[in-house]
Amino acid sequence: MKIAVIGQSLFGQEVYCHLRKEGHEVVGVFTIPDQNGKADPLGLEAEKDGVPVFKFPRWRTRGQVLPDVVAKYQALGAELNVLPFCSQFIPMEVINAPRHGSIIYHPSLLPRHRGASAINWTLIHGDKKGGFTIFWADDGLDTGDLLLQKECEILPDDTVSTLYNRFLFPEGIKGMVQAVRLIAEGKAPRLPQPEEGATYEGIQKKETAKINWKQPAEAIHNWIRGNDKVPGAWAEACGQKLTFFNSTLNTAGLVPEGEALPITGAHRPGVVTKRGLVLFGNDDRMLLVKNIQLEDGKMIPASHFFKGEDNSALELTEAELVTMEAVRV
Repeated sequence: MKIAVIGQSLFGQEVYCHLRKEGHEVVGVFTIPDQNGKADPLGLEAEKDGVPVFKFPRWRTRGQVLPDVVAKYQALGAELNVLPFCSQFIPMEVINAPRHGSIIYHPSLLPRHRGASAINWTLIHGDKKGGFTIFWADDGLDTGDLLLQKECEILPDDTVSTLYNRFLFPEGIKGMVQAVRLIAEGKAPRLPQPEEGATYEGIQKKETAKINWKQPAEAIHNWIRGNDKVPGAWAEACGQKLTFFNSTLNTAGLVPEGEALPITGAHRPGVVTKRGLVLFGNDDRMLLVKNIQLEDGKMIPASHFFKGEDNSALELTEAELVTMEAVRV
């Protein structure tokens, strides 16, 4: 089948590679322009294979589709559009052009958590199960007919990063390949999304990730892990903005003894202990934060907060940096 891949990131790159291994002809790749002189992984991989790569900064302007952009797309003769991870708005003239239409990957169990920060909100709401959906694109926001869904258990201390790396990334790649295979075999379903249970949440950004302390410890824990690692849940303490990571409600045997850390708006001061920073909900239950990012960007073990410059800064691994960038985009 002749496929146009529209998207970006390592996820897009992996889907592209697997589709080619399945024997499909990728007639073109549409990705984002280079960022600070660095090309997107999807575009890089396609260029190595000699596949035409297009880096349109936009597909339309002032609500009107750009004719030259659409013409370049149409000249490829794609039979299916595959959007594994796409941050651009693609016009319906492109979405509806192929014989088989367009399919999109979304990291939640639709119709729950429509919107661009689905992974964040899955955790913030304390969902016990998560997963992904591959659906047929329409002119709504994540409202198209369902093609395929896969679900997973969400662990108590899962973060955006761990859920993405453990399930949404590896199984999502397999799911996209399976969806295309079903389309090629003429077996792909089109199941209308039920409106019952549908939710939509906005994009999580740093300015919206401030912690609301007027809630129980479990809700605060979910807020912290639902913003970990991007955009990062934060609070004000000691005259600066502190961002919290690696939260847990597993405080068995923990005695909150240590130096008090007054936090603006908090029900009670936090306590810096040998195991990390103890925080309290308005129900007086404890949660434990293991890492803190200072306002200058330095990441430290929370237990070292009052130790000053002791060269205890933490560094993210390459995998964590890649995940942060994927979620940030």
